[in-house]
Amino acid sequence: MLRGHRRAARLTLEQLAEASGVSARALSDMERGRSRGPQHRTVTALADALRLDDTARGQLVDLAREGRLRDHWTRPSGLCELPRSVDDFTGRVAELAWTDELVRADSLPGAAGVALVSGAAGLGKTTLAVRAAHAVRAHFTDGVFFLDLLGMSQHPVAVDDALRLLLGALGILDQQLPGDTPGRASLYRSLLRDRRALVVLDNAASEEQVRPLLPGGGAGSRALVTSRRLLPGLEGVRRLGLGPLPVLEATGLLTGILGERSAADGEPALTQLAQLCGGLPLALRIVGNRLVSRPGWSAAELAARMTDEERRLSQLKAGDLEIATAFGMSYDQLPDTARRVFRRLALVPGPDFDAALAAVLGDTSIEDAWGALDELVDLGLLQDGPSGRSRFHDLVRLFARDRLHREDTEADRGAATDRMMSWLLRTATTAGRWFESSHGRPDRPAAGLPGLSSVEEAGRWLQADADNWLEALRHAAGSGQHETVLDCAESLRWFGGWWNAWPHWQEVFSLGAQAAARGDRAYQAAQLTYLARVFHAVPPADPEVTMRYAAEVLRAAVDTGVPEQIAWGHRYVGGALLRLGRLDEAVASVAEAARMFKSDGDVDAYCQCLGTIGECLRSAGHHAEALERYREMWELAADGGSGMTPSIAAVTRPNALAAGGVCLRLLGRPDEAIATFTEAIGLFEQLPMSGSQARCLEALAATLAQQGRADESRQVYTRATETFEAVGDTAAALRCRDLAAPTP
Repeated sequence: MLRGHRRAARLTLEQLAEASGVSARALSDMERGRSRGPQHRTVTALADALRLDDTARGQLVDLAREGRLRDHWTRPSGLCELPRSVDDFTGRVAELAWTDELVRADSLPGAAGVALVSGAAGLGKTTLAVRAAHAVRAHFTDGVFFLDLLGMSQHPVAVDDALRLLLGALGILDQQLPGDTPGRASLYRSLLRDRRALVVLDNAASEEQVRPLLPGGGAGSRALVTSRRLLPGLEGVRRLGLGPLPVLEATGLLTGILGERSAADGEPALTQLAQLCGGLPLALRIVGNRLVSRPGWSAAELAARMTDEERRLSQLKAGDLEIATAFGMSYDQLPDTARRVFRRLALVPGPDFDAALAAVLGDTSIEDAWGALDELVDLGLLQDGPSGRSRFHDLVRLFARDRLHREDTEADRGAATDRMMSWLLRTATTAGRWFESSHGRPDRPAAGLPGLSSVEEAGRWLQADADNWLEALRHAAGSGQHETVLDCAESLRWFGGWWNAWPHWQEVFSLGAQAAARGDRAYQAAQLTYLARVFHAVPPADPEVTMRYAAEVLRAAVDTGVPEQIAWGHRYVGGALLRLGRLDEAVASVAEAARMFKSDGDVDAYCQCLGTIGECLRSAGHHAEALERYREMWELAADGGSGMTPSIAAVTRPNALAAGGVCLRLLGRPDEAIATFTEAIGLFEQLPMSGSQARCLEALAATLAQQGRADESRQVYTRATETFEAVGDTAAALRCRDLAAPTP
């Protein structure tokens, strides 16, 4: 009607606005039906400007009054209503306690009172937020409001639209809304300032989307935000990173979904399903819903199907719930480089990786790889670990593998795999050579390899990427790259002594020996030497196998006439004889090895022989003579000019002290023994954790107990227990745990 009168008067919007004093924007809203109940004074001003007669004026006034009445009775009181909470919600006790703090103003940093729950797809962030909001609803007397910001969709909710919805829920009509975003945000904050309301902002896309929707400085209102992203730019926010459910809680959730039928399925099958779902509540709900909707299925049968990794993702679909879809929404947010890196990281054989390996797989720069990893962690597609390393959740890895096969050609996958395996082996070989006296620090790192700058850095890399480079070694052996395998195994011989707790040295040097068998007999003897060392030095020692390999070393060394390998053969024959209790023969064999090593100027190997001779003498009861051998070891290792390789000297020093401490205790000199053990432990702590360190701790604890220092002894036994557990010696850990327990 207004448009008709304006056109009859031959006026534009701007002309009518000027004549009536009503803004052109308000006039436009009325003519387009967005404002159907303008105030009486507004209608009167328009009627005057249009020079309407009494009949037309009355009709316009009546229509406006009807519009105001309609707005009053149909005000959208149901906007932003909190969804229902699921009845079978299970676990998350600590997380619910954390969100419960929203009702206590004094416990929250900052005046805004904002809590952020972040985490990957499928972790149940929304379910937790809704459950928490229902739990505290009684404390928020002015309402609890919920808004899905559609952060993972292609079109997240615009800030203007979000403010319109929230203001509508707070009772503000469309025609009362300010026209710009800052005005709406200001009105929103002013309304919440004097109210006690909770606003749940679910599935946030970014800081820019969330920031205008947060309450201001009032004491009563709070906001609970969920997002797959970390939203690091939000200030003054309490943060909760949501992780997978523990197995017990995951099994409990599955049991709750299944209800009465869970007893028939049995706890073992449900526990296996919970493990296969990786503790993701979405995956557990899908599995539970599938079983509930198919009474003829059993949990054990479904678990058997899900055990096949190639089929697992396809089993995690029930109606409109699908785990791959949830992951896919995050994947779709990524730029192309991050997508490529994500897919190809599925090729990594080990459990984790760093940016350098990601750059190799993604065929990109290290800077771009760091950026891609940050994006992936931010979206929850990767889990952030220590020392800059990242890892997949098991189901996300399967999703990445599926995307890899869908989006990368077979040729691309093969090229990425070959590039990764080659890089891993070349890096492992370079890192291993840091521990050899004949190599040491390279003049410059090879192109494309990480710039390792010290023995410590090289050791850290070899340990962190052990699962990855071991698989690369297997791959090279299987594809006939014998020289590469031999080169890598040979370079790792001294590092193997530095980190002897690793359980895979037997395989490394077996692959090296197999590769050497196709070529030089002298190289084969060297690899057999390293195998003999593994069976001699790495628990549980096997003297029979050590003797067999040492005998093979001697035969091969005699055939090739290599004195060094003959010496090593004698050394490990002696070590095996020591374990077999044939002490005189052991001393003779190792002494011959020591003579040959000393003549050749190999101080590293000579020191090892001194240690074995000392052990033979100690076992024979010649404690003072054994102590002299250990002191000679210590002096050589402590003398920077002795010619010992620094990394080997670093391992030799604490071992010599520990062995010397045992001799001092046996000689009845406990105070000296305690001081020596303590010094050794300080040096061991600078090296990777090892069985030698644990045994030194145990010896110190026993000596303290003998001296009546019971409390100190129990503390050290506790440390020994932890160290034995860390290196996988369960029997020794149990023994020390019993000794650490207080005496009744």
